[in-house]
Amino acid sequence: MQNKPYIVVLAGGIGTKFWPHSRNNFPKQFLDLLGTGRTLLQTTYDRFVKLSSPDRFVVVTNHNYVDIVKEQLPELGDDQILSEPLRRNTATCIAYASYVIRKRDEAARVIVTPSDHLILHEVAFQDTIALALSEAEKDHHLVTIGIKPNRPDTAYGYIQYMDGHEEVKKVKTFTEKPDVTLAKTFLESGDFVWNSGVFVWKNQSIIRAFEKHMPEIAEVFEEGIDFYATSKEQEFVKRAYSLVKNVTIDLGIMEKSDDVYLILGDFGWSDLGSWMSIHKLKNRDKDNNVVDANAMLYDTTNSYIKVSPQKLVVVHGLDNYLINESENVLLICKLDAEKKFKEFVADAKNKGEGFI
Repeated sequence: MQNKPYIVVLAGGIGTKFWPHSRNNFPKQFLDLLGTGRTLLQTTYDRFVKLSSPDRFVVVTNHNYVDIVKEQLPELGDDQILSEPLRRNTATCIAYASYVIRKRDEAARVIVTPSDHLILHEVAFQDTIALALSEAEKDHHLVTIGIKPNRPDTAYGYIQYMDGHEEVKKVKTFTEKPDVTLAKTFLESGDFVWNSGVFVWKNQSIIRAFEKHMPEIAEVFEEGIDFYATSKEQEFVKRAYSLVKNVTIDLGIMEKSDDVYLILGDFGWSDLGSWMSIHKLKNRDKDNNVVDANAMLYDTTNSYIKVSPQKLVVVHGLDNYLINESENVLLICKLDAEKKFKEFVADAKNKGEGFI
């Protein structure tokens, strides 16, 4: 394959909605949540290495997780793992990766992907990415992949596109996670899709967009050209991150640019954003329970029980519950209570750092 694309994997999140299984020192992207024998990060690598090659990967992660990435992806060199000193959201980490890649390859094509999503139909996914790479060659097009919604979900960002029969559609608006009323309106309108967080572009196109729409970030990372891939890179990056704001790529670039295009994806996608999403994917018993435990259930339905097999768990009379034991935390809550997890984690932190 000529000019194989670079794969930028965003792997710095803390996975709060999968607490207590996901912890600050070992978050969700490094876990085998689906029981496949490969972590979500490794599965992401497996998916994209078919479209590129190991030397074209760039993983952006928090400095606390660099050693975990090295252990889980031994195929990558140290210079392929970019260490963030602070969490500054997707605009900053994409800018960092983009300027590093520019130093390596002026003509690079780039695919940006989260590290913790599920794709069930990989051939259809590869076809979608191939179309996106082709579209990204046009002018300075920034291409995103949208997923047709099947419910008014408030956990996703939404993208509105200009209707038409073309495979590639012009984007009209981006909306961050809406309330349920607005999400229902989006679903009924038919021209809104979920934002998958997968982007495809020429590297020079996204750098041009940073220069136009986020010049403060462009200026900071432009100054690092002499430091990338040297012993002084971390010192520079530490200073750079202290100078930039915490902004998403959607808010900083995609909402502002007139060069954004959308391709509809239909390849069995899930962002694996909550225990509820895992429940939908796992094998369930006749009462719609997922049981990953040595358990005895009575009059219990639509629930997820994940407890060490060393313990016998007896559950009676629950519907739509999560029971999750991990290390020193036992969590019992409604299975669909994902909006409460930030509160759970914040309050658990007050009990001691060892609980988060």
